[in-house]
Amino acid sequence: MSKKKKGSAEFRYYEVPREEAVLALMGNKWIQVYGENINNLHFHNLIEIGYCHYGAGELVIEEDQYRFGAGMVSCIPANFLHVTKSDTHVRAFWEYLYISPADILKQQGKPMQETRNIIDAVNRSAFFIKVEENPIFVTLIRAIFEEMQNKNAYYRECVGGLAYTLLYEIARFNGRGNVQSCGKNNSLQLENAIEYVERNYPNNFKIADLANECHMSETHFRRVFQEKMNMTPVEYVNFVRIKKACELIDKTDISMEDVAEKVGFITPSTFNRNFRRIIGTSPYQWKKRPDNHEGKLLEYKISALKGW
Repeated sequence: MSKKKKGSAEFRYYEVPREEAVLALMGNKWIQVYGENINNLHFHNLIEIGYCHYGAGELVIEEDQYRFGAGMVSCIPANFLHVTKSDTHVRAFWEYLYISPADILKQQGKPMQETRNIIDAVNRSAFFIKVEENPIFVTLIRAIFEEMQNKNAYYRECVGGLAYTLLYEIARFNGRGNVQSCGKNNSLQLENAIEYVERNYPNNFKIADLANECHMSETHFRRVFQEKMNMTPVEYVNFVRIKKACELIDKTDISMEDVAEKVGFITPSTFNRNFRRIIGTSPYQWKKRPDNHEGKLLEYKISALKGW
């Protein structure tokens, strides 16, 4: 493997569809020359599992480069920098699963400490393997793709169970010291801040608190955040809060004032202003069109890139 110098990172946000256990990106759309005109690494909010049907090129994870080919699998937790690049003019076929470990484990009713331990193990490292290195892992992935493709009776329950088993297999595999492990994500300096926002978005905190999580001065943190995320820390916090607000509006019948309070906005007017700026419509108009939730969030253009 060789080393690659990293530049600015791009944040790509993915949303698991309501009532589904995973987001599956499948089909002919994903037959393409990967990485054309892309110079930056990127990272996601969810764990990404990729399966390469055919093609050739390089998968860059953090500072390491790996050759990819048919029958190879990648497992990249949230906040790991990476990019897939086909060889020149070579079309490749990847299919992807995006999973929220916390949501899957929560649905199974596991105790909080066990959930935390599994999530820590899943997020411990990224890895890139051949099918024969972990046949069980690959069988589970293929089964999920098949269920999501066919959508037969009880497919959601089957996918949820398969994803649950897959998480434990990832946790077990991450404890084996496998040679293709890409190490813990230490280079993404903002990981602690991103996780802090996810945990504390309902609360009133300062940018200085995020800087402290990353062991930086506030001035340096703001500069690094802008450079890496192509958005300010305040813009990112507001994006997370509005995303959570959309979920509450879709899933509950509480008042907009309560929604604003639950996601961390001090006043309804601040909530309404940010909602309209980010989503392009008012919260009340949004509630009349809940089917647009996923699509609208993916169109958000502040700077962070939302998926492909």
